[in-house]
Amino acid sequence: MSTIGKVAERAGVSRTTVSHVLNHADRVSQALREKVLAAVEELGYVPNPQAQSLRTGKTNLVAMLIPDIRNPFYPELVKTAQSEMEAAGLDMLIFNTDVPGGHSQEHGREYLRQIRNRRIDGLIVGDFALHGMHDALLGIDLPTVFIGDLPNQAVDSLKIDDFGGGRLMGQYLASKGHKRIAHVTGPSFFAEAMARAAGFEQGLRDGGVEPDPALRFEGSYLGPSGQASVEWLLEHHKGALPSVVFFANFLMASGALAEFYDRGIRIPQDMAVSVFGDQTQLEYVRPRLTRVGRPPAALAERATAMLLERMSGRYDGPPRSEIISCSLQPFDTA
Repeated sequence: MSTIGKVAERAGVSRTTVSHVLNHADRVSQALREKVLAAVEELGYVPNPQAQSLRTGKTNLVAMLIPDIRNPFYPELVKTAQSEMEAAGLDMLIFNTDVPGGHSQEHGREYLRQIRNRRIDGLIVGDFALHGMHDALLGIDLPTVFIGDLPNQAVDSLKIDDFGGGRLMGQYLASKGHKRIAHVTGPSFFAEAMARAAGFEQGLRDGGVEPDPALRFEGSYLGPSGQASVEWLLEHHKGALPSVVFFANFLMASGALAEFYDRGIRIPQDMAVSVFGDQTQLEYVRPRLTRVGRPPAALAERATAMLLERMSGRYDGPPRSEIISCSLQPFDTA
């Protein structure tokens, strides 16, 4: 079995020099570094991560909390963050708090305990993963970035401009001549959902259309509530259907599209549809959905950059709060 001592002997240097090459490459010359790495390669030496952690005080592990692994928004968020961290020489642990399952606070508390015990170097929290327990981030003793609306500003955070994105879509639909407009919102207990809804209704007013409360349906952000919204429309407004429906996320729009199809309602010939969201899966839906939002990858890239700035000490100021603007993309359905 190869050891650091054998590497030092083969390279003709001290064990301390080998340690510097493996853990603090900036402390040795390029020629010495290449000499030691050649010995490492020749002997097949693999550093012990536990021993390295004890020496450096770092585990090279970053954790990420997400609320729902089944929602296609989050795998794209995770994949991008993981790639960014891998490029920085860090590994990532993923924890799913399962908000739809109803035990997110229990899971959140347990996962935060594990993160502290494992001496994780940094943490990214995906919006609703810590729903109802944002105060758990107050006084947290590791670099952390929160993706979403964080009222207490306990750590660095960034979020999509939900109000601005909703407003863009409201203005757009009004400009297309729609007057009778249905609106399927997210849950009222999510601040982001209500900001999105408020922005949409303001956009309609900007375009001279007064929102109709009778055409507003509160969804759950899950596919079945999209189906339920179609059933509700057909039951309560069959005699005077809206000309367009705006869905507050992709999962609800997906459920609604399936229900529209099963009911023989053609999109966009019989009903126009638009959605808040811009994840990769939308590229494979036909007809192509008119949408507003930002790709999850854009959020993940900025979140990882902010975290790496904290972890490296390049930024050590007060918690930052950033807003990422949305873009409107008209396609086939509205």
